[in-house]
Amino acid sequence: MSFARLGATIVAAATAFTAPAFAQSQIDRPECVAPANPGGGFDLTCRVAQTGLEPHIADPVQVTFMPGGIGAVAYNLFNTTRTDDGSAIVAFSTGSLLNIVTGKYGDFTEKDVRWVGTAGADFGAVVVRADSDYQELKGLMDDFSADPASVVVGAGGSVGSQDWMKGALLLREAGASPMDMRYVAFDGGGDAIAALLGGSIQVYMGDVGEMVPHIESGQMRVLAVMSPDRLDAPFAEIPTAMEQGYDVEWTILRGFYMGGDVSDADYQKWVDAFEAAYATEEFAAVQKEKGLLPLNMAGAELQASIEERVQRLREIATEAGLLSN
Repeated sequence: MSFARLGATIVAAATAFTAPAFAQSQIDRPECVAPANPGGGFDLTCRVAQTGLEPHIADPVQVTFMPGGIGAVAYNLFNTTRTDDGSAIVAFSTGSLLNIVTGKYGDFTEKDVRWVGTAGADFGAVVVRADSDYQELKGLMDDFSADPASVVVGAGGSVGSQDWMKGALLLREAGASPMDMRYVAFDGGGDAIAALLGGSIQVYMGDVGEMVPHIESGQMRVLAVMSPDRLDAPFAEIPTAMEQGYDVEWTILRGFYMGGDVSDADYQKWVDAFEAAYATEEFAAVQKEKGLLPLNMAGAELQASIEERVQRLREIATEAGLLSN
Protein backbone atom coordinates (compact mmCIF):
# COMPACT_ATOMS: atom_id res chain seq x y z
CA MET A 1 0.00 0.00 0.00
CA SER A 2 1.39 3.40 -0.93
CA PHE A 3 2.11 6.10 1.64
CA ALA A 4 -0.71 8.19 0.24
CA ARG A 5 -3.25 5.48 1.02
CA LEU A 6 -2.16 5.21 4.65
CA GLY A 7 -4.76 7.39 6.24
CA ALA A 8 -5.49 9.93 3.52
CA THR A 9 -9.26 9.61 3.31
CA ILE A 10 -10.73 12.12 0.95
CA VAL A 11 -14.27 13.02 2.00
CA ALA A 12 -16.78 14.28 -0.53
CA ALA A 13 -17.92 17.85 -0.06
CA ALA A 14 -21.56 16.86 -0.08
CA THR A 15 -23.38 13.69 0.90
CA ALA A 16 -26.41 12.09 -0.60
CA PHE A 17 -28.15 11.76 2.73
CA THR A 18 -29.06 13.92 5.65
CA ALA A 19 -26.43 13.88 8.37
CA PRO A 20 -27.65 12.58 11.72
CA ALA A 21 -27.98 14.92 14.64
CA PHE A 22 -25.08 15.02 17.10
CA ALA A 23 -25.02 16.20 20.67
CA GLN A 24 -22.80 19.18 21.38
CA SER A 25 -19.50 18.52 23.13
CA GLN A 26 -19.25 20.19 26.52
CA ILE A 27 -15.77 21.73 26.54
CA ASP A 28 -14.85 24.29 29.18
CA ARG A 29 -13.59 27.54 27.57
CA PRO A 30 -12.60 25.99 24.21
CA GLU A 31 -9.53 27.63 22.70
CA CYS A 32 -7.64 27.30 19.44
CA VAL A 33 -4.03 28.46 19.59
CA ALA A 34 -2.58 29.81 16.35
CA PRO A 35 1.20 29.54 16.83
CA ALA A 36 1.93 32.72 14.87
CA ASN A 37 0.81 36.32 14.53
CA PRO A 38 -2.69 37.07 13.19
CA GLY A 39 -3.09 36.34 9.52
CA GLY A 40 -1.53 33.45 7.64
CA GLY A 41 -2.08 29.73 7.62
CA PHE A 42 -2.26 29.00 11.34
CA ASP A 43 -4.81 31.77 11.86
CA LEU A 44 -6.84 30.40 8.95
CA THR A 45 -6.68 26.91 10.44
CA CYS A 46 -8.08 28.12 13.76
CA ARG A 47 -10.84 30.04 12.00
CA VAL A 48 -11.96 26.78 10.38
CA ALA A 49 -12.28 25.27 13.86
CA GLN A 50 -13.97 28.37 15.24
CA THR A 51 -16.64 28.47 12.53
CA GLY A 52 -16.88 24.83 11.54
CA LEU A 53 -17.21 23.47 15.08
CA GLU A 54 -19.68 26.10 16.28
CA PRO A 55 -22.77 23.87 15.93
CA HIS A 56 -21.00 20.98 17.66
CA ILE A 57 -19.46 22.63 20.74
CA ALA A 58 -21.59 24.22 23.43
CA ASP A 59 -19.36 27.30 23.83
CA PRO A 60 -17.66 29.29 21.05
CA VAL A 61 -14.02 28.55 20.26
CA GLN A 62 -11.75 31.49 21.11
CA VAL A 63 -8.71 32.05 18.89
CA THR A 64 -5.48 33.11 20.60
CA PHE A 65 -2.03 33.75 19.13
CA MET A 66 1.33 32.41 20.26
CA PRO A 67 4.03 33.40 17.75
CA GLY A 68 7.58 32.13 17.87
CA GLY A 69 9.79 29.75 15.93
CA ILE A 70 7.14 28.91 13.31
CA GLY A 71 5.26 26.92 15.92
CA ALA A 72 8.19 25.98 18.18
CA VAL A 73 7.10 28.14 21.13
CA ALA A 74 3.63 26.61 21.20
CA TYR A 75 4.90 23.07 20.70
CA ASN A 76 7.29 23.45 23.63
CA LEU A 77 4.61 25.01 25.84
CA PHE A 78 2.15 22.18 25.22
CA ASN A 79 4.92 19.70 25.97
CA THR A 80 5.86 21.33 29.26
CA THR A 81 3.33 23.46 31.15
CA ARG A 82 0.08 22.80 29.29
CA THR A 83 0.44 19.09 28.63
CA ASP A 84 -2.94 18.23 30.19
CA ASP A 85 -4.98 21.23 28.99
CA GLY A 86 -8.21 19.67 27.74
CA SER A 87 -9.67 23.00 26.62
CA ALA A 88 -7.09 23.93 24.00
CA ILE A 89 -6.16 22.71 20.56
CA VAL A 90 -3.17 24.04 18.61
CA ALA A 91 -3.01 24.55 14.85
CA PHE A 92 -0.35 22.70 12.85
CA SER A 93 0.54 22.09 9.22
CA THR A 94 2.75 19.71 7.29
CA GLY A 95 5.44 22.35 7.80
CA SER A 96 5.15 21.71 11.53
CA LEU A 97 5.83 18.02 10.92
CA LEU A 98 8.95 18.96 8.97
CA ASN A 99 10.09 21.11 11.87
CA ILE A 100 9.65 18.17 14.22
CA VAL A 101 11.64 15.92 11.91
CA THR A 102 14.51 18.38 11.50
CA GLY A 103 14.72 19.17 15.22
CA LYS A 104 13.46 22.73 15.04
CA TYR A 105 11.00 21.94 17.84
CA GLY A 106 13.75 20.65 20.12
CA ASP A 107 13.82 17.09 21.40
CA PHE A 108 10.04 16.63 21.27
CA THR A 109 8.70 14.22 18.65
CA GLU A 110 5.36 13.60 16.99
CA LYS A 111 4.56 11.09 19.75
CA ASP A 112 4.65 13.70 22.52
CA VAL A 113 1.29 15.27 21.62
CA ARG A 114 -2.18 13.99 20.74
CA TRP A 115 -3.30 14.66 17.17
CA VAL A 116 -6.98 15.60 17.22
CA GLY A 117 -8.45 16.44 13.83
CA THR A 118 -7.88 18.09 10.48
CA ALA A 119 -9.14 21.38 9.09
CA GLY A 120 -8.59 20.39 5.47
CA ALA A 121 -5.76 20.24 3.00
CA ASP A 122 -4.11 21.50 -0.11
CA PHE A 123 -1.99 19.37 -2.41
CA GLY A 124 1.34 19.78 -4.15
CA ALA A 125 1.46 20.62 -7.84
CA VAL A 126 4.17 20.27 -10.48
CA VAL A 127 3.91 23.40 -12.60
CA VAL A 128 5.58 24.55 -15.83
CA ARG A 129 5.05 27.38 -18.27
CA ALA A 130 2.41 26.83 -20.90
CA ASP A 131 5.08 26.75 -23.63
CA SER A 132 7.34 24.32 -21.76
CA ASP A 133 8.78 21.33 -23.58
CA TYR A 134 7.42 19.22 -20.74
CA GLN A 135 3.99 18.14 -21.93
CA GLU A 136 3.56 15.49 -19.26
CA LEU A 137 5.24 14.38 -16.06
CA LYS A 138 7.11 11.52 -17.72
CA GLY A 139 9.37 13.87 -19.66
CA LEU A 140 10.38 15.69 -16.50
CA MET A 141 10.93 12.45 -14.59
CA ASP A 142 13.09 11.09 -17.41
CA ASP A 143 15.31 14.16 -17.18
CA PHE A 144 15.47 13.89 -13.39
CA SER A 145 16.58 10.28 -13.80
CA ALA A 146 19.19 10.99 -16.49
CA ASP A 147 20.63 14.23 -15.11
CA PRO A 148 18.89 15.91 -12.15
CA ALA A 149 21.02 19.04 -12.44
CA SER A 150 19.76 19.66 -15.97
CA VAL A 151 16.42 20.88 -14.60
CA VAL A 152 16.13 24.14 -12.65
CA VAL A 153 13.47 23.80 -9.95
CA GLY A 154 12.21 26.68 -7.84
CA ALA A 155 9.72 27.36 -5.06
CA GLY A 156 8.90 29.68 -2.19
CA GLY A 157 10.88 27.91 0.50
CA SER A 158 14.42 27.02 1.48
CA VAL A 159 16.09 23.62 1.40
CA GLY A 160 14.15 21.34 3.72
CA SER A 161 10.90 23.26 3.32
CA GLN A 162 7.61 21.77 2.17
CA ASP A 163 8.12 22.95 -1.41
CA TRP A 164 11.65 21.59 -1.50
CA MET A 165 10.34 18.27 -0.22
CA LYS A 166 7.97 18.00 -3.19
CA GLY A 167 10.93 18.11 -5.54
CA ALA A 168 12.88 15.74 -3.34
CA LEU A 169 10.08 13.19 -3.56
CA LEU A 170 10.07 13.39 -7.36
CA LEU A 171 13.83 12.89 -7.59
CA ARG A 172 13.62 10.01 -5.15
CA GLU A 173 10.97 8.35 -7.31
CA ALA A 174 13.11 8.96 -10.41
CA GLY A 175 15.97 7.07 -8.78
CA ALA A 176 18.07 10.17 -8.16
CA SER A 177 19.30 11.76 -4.95
CA PRO A 178 17.44 14.81 -3.62
CA MET A 179 20.90 16.26 -2.96
CA ASP A 180 21.40 16.53 -6.71
CA MET A 181 18.37 18.73 -7.26
CA ARG A 182 19.17 22.11 -8.79
CA TYR A 183 16.92 24.17 -6.54
CA VAL A 184 16.35 27.92 -6.34
CA ALA A 185 14.69 29.25 -3.18
CA PHE A 186 12.45 32.31 -3.29
CA ASP A 187 10.87 34.39 -0.55
CA GLY A 188 7.39 33.23 -1.52
CA GLY A 189 5.27 31.56 -4.14
CA GLY A 190 4.63 34.81 -5.98
CA ASP A 191 8.34 35.36 -6.58
CA ALA A 192 8.78 31.78 -7.71
CA ILE A 193 5.89 32.05 -10.17
CA ALA A 194 7.37 35.26 -11.57
CA ALA A 195 10.67 33.44 -12.04
CA LEU A 196 8.92 30.59 -13.83
CA LEU A 197 7.11 32.95 -16.19
CA GLY A 198 10.35 34.88 -16.73
CA GLY A 199 12.29 31.75 -17.61
CA SER A 200 14.67 31.74 -14.63
CA ILE A 201 13.39 28.35 -13.52
CA GLN A 202 11.82 25.52 -15.48
CA VAL A 203 9.62 23.87 -12.87
CA TYR A 204 7.70 25.34 -9.97
CA MET A 205 6.76 23.19 -6.99
CA GLY A 206 3.57 24.84 -5.83
CA ASP A 207 0.19 24.13 -4.30
CA VAL A 208 -2.79 23.32 -6.48
CA GLY A 209 -5.08 25.69 -4.58
CA GLU A 210 -3.07 28.71 -5.73
CA MET A 211 -3.13 27.68 -9.37
CA VAL A 212 -6.71 28.55 -10.33
CA PRO A 213 -6.11 32.07 -11.73
CA HIS A 214 -2.91 31.03 -13.47
CA ILE A 215 -4.50 28.02 -15.15
CA GLU A 216 -7.40 30.18 -16.30
CA SER A 217 -4.98 32.75 -17.75
CA GLY A 218 -3.32 30.10 -19.89
CA GLN A 219 0.19 31.04 -18.72
CA MET A 220 1.01 27.84 -16.89
CA ARG A 221 0.32 24.14 -17.08
CA VAL A 222 0.11 21.68 -14.19
CA LEU A 223 1.85 18.44 -15.08
CA ALA A 224 0.53 16.62 -12.03
CA VAL A 225 -1.19 17.09 -8.71
CA MET A 226 0.29 15.27 -5.75
CA SER A 227 -3.04 14.06 -4.39
CA PRO A 228 -4.03 10.43 -3.80
CA ASP A 229 -6.94 10.73 -6.24
CA ARG A 230 -8.08 13.21 -8.88
CA LEU A 231 -9.56 16.39 -7.49
CA ASP A 232 -12.89 17.95 -8.34
CA ALA A 233 -13.31 20.89 -10.70
CA PRO A 234 -11.51 23.09 -11.60
CA PHE A 235 -8.73 20.50 -11.29
CA ALA A 236 -10.60 17.45 -12.57
CA GLU A 237 -8.67 17.32 -15.85
CA ILE A 238 -5.25 17.35 -14.20
CA PRO A 239 -3.80 13.86 -13.71
CA THR A 240 -2.22 12.83 -10.44
CA ALA A 241 1.41 11.79 -10.26
CA MET A 242 0.21 8.37 -9.11
CA GLU A 243 -1.96 7.68 -12.11
CA GLN A 244 1.02 8.59 -14.31
CA GLY A 245 3.01 5.83 -12.64
CA TYR A 246 4.88 7.69 -9.90
CA ASP A 247 4.27 6.91 -6.24
CA VAL A 248 4.48 10.52 -5.10
CA GLU A 249 1.98 12.29 -2.84
CA TRP A 250 2.26 15.56 -0.99
CA THR A 251 -0.59 16.66 1.17
CA ILE A 252 -0.35 20.07 2.80
CA LEU A 253 -2.26 19.01 5.85
CA ARG A 254 -3.80 21.51 8.26
CA GLY A 255 -5.10 20.40 11.62
CA PHE A 256 -4.85 20.44 15.39
CA TYR A 257 -3.03 18.77 18.27
CA MET A 258 -3.33 18.75 22.08
CA GLY A 259 -0.93 18.18 24.94
CA GLY A 260 0.22 14.61 25.42
CA ASP A 261 -1.24 14.27 28.92
CA VAL A 262 -4.79 15.34 28.03
CA SER A 263 -7.29 12.84 29.41
CA ASP A 264 -9.00 10.41 27.08
CA ALA A 265 -12.36 11.97 27.97
CA ASP A 266 -11.28 15.52 27.07
CA TYR A 267 -9.54 14.34 23.92
CA GLN A 268 -12.62 12.42 22.81
CA LYS A 269 -14.83 15.50 23.19
CA TRP A 270 -12.83 17.28 20.52
CA VAL A 271 -12.63 14.19 18.30
CA ASP A 272 -16.41 13.77 18.51
CA ALA A 273 -16.95 17.43 17.61
CA PHE A 274 -14.72 17.16 14.53
CA GLU A 275 -16.33 13.93 13.37
CA ALA A 276 -19.77 15.48 13.78
CA ALA A 277 -18.67 18.50 11.74
CA TYR A 278 -17.18 16.36 8.96
CA ALA A 279 -20.59 14.77 8.39
CA THR A 280 -22.18 18.10 7.44
CA GLU A 281 -22.31 20.16 4.27
CA GLU A 282 -21.76 23.25 6.41
CA PHE A 283 -18.23 22.20 7.35
CA ALA A 284 -17.41 21.50 3.72
CA ALA A 285 -18.60 25.01 2.90
CA VAL A 286 -16.27 26.47 5.54
CA GLN A 287 -13.34 24.55 4.06
CA LYS A 288 -14.13 25.82 0.59
CA GLU A 289 -14.49 29.40 1.82
CA LYS A 290 -11.03 29.18 3.42
CA GLY A 291 -9.46 27.73 0.28
CA LEU A 292 -9.02 24.20 1.64
CA LEU A 293 -9.97 20.88 0.11
CA PRO A 294 -11.72 18.17 2.15
CA LEU A 295 -9.30 15.86 3.94
CA ASN A 296 -11.10 14.82 7.08
CA MET A 297 -9.46 12.66 9.73
CA ALA A 298 -9.77 12.66 13.52
CA GLY A 299 -8.62 10.63 16.50
CA ALA A 300 -6.82 7.34 15.91
CA GLU A 301 -7.01 7.66 12.13
CA LEU A 302 -5.18 10.98 12.20
CA GLN A 303 -2.69 9.73 14.80
CA ALA A 304 -1.73 6.82 12.56
CA SER A 305 -1.51 9.04 9.49
CA ILE A 306 0.78 11.53 11.26
CA GLU A 307 3.15 8.80 12.38
CA GLU A 308 3.36 7.38 8.85
CA ARG A 309 3.93 10.82 7.32
CA VAL A 310 6.63 11.74 9.82
CA GLN A 311 8.46 8.46 9.24
CA ARG A 312 8.46 9.07 5.50
CA LEU A 313 9.71 12.62 6.03
CA ARG A 314 12.54 11.32 8.21
CA GLU A 315 13.60 8.92 5.48
CA ILE A 316 13.63 11.64 2.85
CA ALA A 317 15.37 14.15 5.11
CA THR A 318 18.07 11.59 5.89
CA GLU A 319 18.62 10.75 2.23
CA ALA A 320 18.81 14.45 1.44
CA GLY A 321 21.50 15.02 4.03
CA LEU A 322 19.29 17.09 6.31
CA LEU A 323 19.63 14.47 9.06
CA SER A 324 22.50 12.22 10.00
CA ASN A 325 22.01 8.48 9.90
